[in-house]
Amino acid sequence: MSDLIETPKILNSNECLTLPPTCNSQKMKTRKALVGDNIPIRRALPHADRKTIGAWCFLDHFGPLDLANTEGLRIGPHPHIGLQTFTYPLVGEILHRDSLGSKQKIQAGQVNLMTAGKGISHSEESLPDTVLHGVQLWIALPDSARHMEPNFIHHEKLPVIKLDTLQIKVLAGEFLNSTSPVKVYSPLVGLELIALEDTTTHLPLNPKFEYGILPLIGTIEIANEIVDIDTLLYLPSGRPNTQVHIPKGSRILIIGGEPFHEDILIWWNFVARTKEEMIQAAKAWDNHTQFGEVIGFKGDRLIPPPLPS
Repeated sequence: MSDLIETPKILNSNECLTLPPTCNSQKMKTRKALVGDNIPIRRALPHADRKTIGAWCFLDHFGPLDLANTEGLRIGPHPHIGLQTFTYPLVGEILHRDSLGSKQKIQAGQVNLMTAGKGISHSEESLPDTVLHGVQLWIALPDSARHMEPNFIHHEKLPVIKLDTLQIKVLAGEFLNSTSPVKVYSPLVGLELIALEDTTTHLPLNPKFEYGILPLIGTIEIANEIVDIDTLLYLPSGRPNTQVHIPKGSRILIIGGEPFHEDILIWWNFVARTKEEMIQAAKAWDNHTQFGEVIGFKGDRLIPPPLPS
């Protein structure tokens, strides 16, 4: 999805809160934003206190949205550099088009992974459903991969395992010896948890990873913190597990990874290292170079906002 804030700031990943050694977690409230034709979402990352969790640098939670009697979700062609977009709907369907010629319908429980590399453009629109619910994330590409050729891969099936009465889908990375087929370029993990019954258990963690935990349905207790759908809970690296209390029917997104030590800048739809790269990318988009063209979307391409001084 595109960041449609009219005057976005340039966000620097090294400008974030440093937790004191005695702090075991950090609760961060999501903020409301709009995408497409005034579709409301909850934006968890980037946050004023934390720009990245591992290489994950952007997290929008949309819905459940009743799209009946609306034009639905429509996000016109827009460019990306330096990142991967990771789209995961829980309910409903989204149609993806990109400048590589891809045209892919994504259904609930599937993943669309688009690797922008040196530059790609795409559009997104909901299909005729009455409800849409899901998440979209960005993964910052390390310097070794951020100038690669762009690509797009659709994943219909992902590994599903059980831990006590939790059903766990491995969206990215590896968990309990199950590995997602989604190709990433940094050590990270993405999980969806569904509580089949009221569940109290210890969730194993990778001590090298930091984590973000976001309820998608329901309110949960993790690491002695009550967390609702408007809150992202951050857990710093160093712990082998965490205790969870999850009511039946709750759905949870967990993202994590080794701390991303490359300083990145995030502005509009670009993840870069310098402001000059962003200026060049915005000019290339305006001049119809570098990003190709999206064919088939009935609507206008997005226009970048003014770059802050």
